[in-house]
Amino acid sequence: MQKDLAGKTALVTGGGRGIGRAMAERLAAAGALVAVNYAGNHQAAADTVAAIETAGGQAFTVQAKIGEPGEIEKLIAALDAEFISRTGDKSIDILINNIGGGDYAKIVDTTDAIYDQTFNNNVRGPFLLTRALYHHLRDHGRVVNISSTGSRLTDPGIIVYSMAKAAVEAFTRVLAQDLGPRGITVNAVSPGFTAGETNLHVTEDPELAKGVIDFTALKRFGQPEEIADIVYALASPLGRWITAQTIDASGGFKL
Repeated sequence: MQKDLAGKTALVTGGGRGIGRAMAERLAAAGALVAVNYAGNHQAAADTVAAIETAGGQAFTVQAKIGEPGEIEKLIAALDAEFISRTGDKSIDILINNIGGGDYAKIVDTTDAIYDQTFNNNVRGPFLLTRALYHHLRDHGRVVNISSTGSRLTDPGIIVYSMAKAAVEAFTRVLAQDLGPRGITVNAVSPGFTAGETNLHVTEDPELAKGVIDFTALKRFGQPEEIADIVYALASPLGRWITAQTIDASGGFKL
């Protein structure tokens, strides 16, 4: 595999499972030193690092529940120490804002707690982390924000999630304008239904799975590695002339 990210540093938030793990492994396979962030599941993050190292790559874990008070400062301190120890420099080349998720509910059933948690995970956390890393980002670097096809859907049951992911995409466009003079590209990737742990309740239910597949142009679920390939392309030299874009990576879900 081409090592066109050799000498680069990367941070993948929520890198212990699913799409996050696949992205961390893909960037490491291309030669990047990858910081694998996790909120609470240390074993999953450690397994990701072990898989990367077994394949000949470089990675380390960094714990922080991004969005909670004091957690970003803790993450930055740990990140700086590791990068300086390993490279002599605390600069970061590739930032993947992957954390997200949230409970779904129609507007009349949405509690303040659901609203706050969804925006905290999907909007506040990535915003505050990117702000904290603003001066750590190396010129000609990359920022990739993970959105969702939910941002363009009109399902009343995911109203808050749709709003939050639409905010992620607006954040992407504005940040691209801000960082453009430094040669830093900023893009979003918008997966649809992707096979993996977080969607087992769908993939393992024949009726729900059929409902997704029937509405997907390519007639199957996506795989985490397929999302990771798109993120890699944006993070690599191949993505040097793409910025302020949201890439729909759904296989054509509900076109």
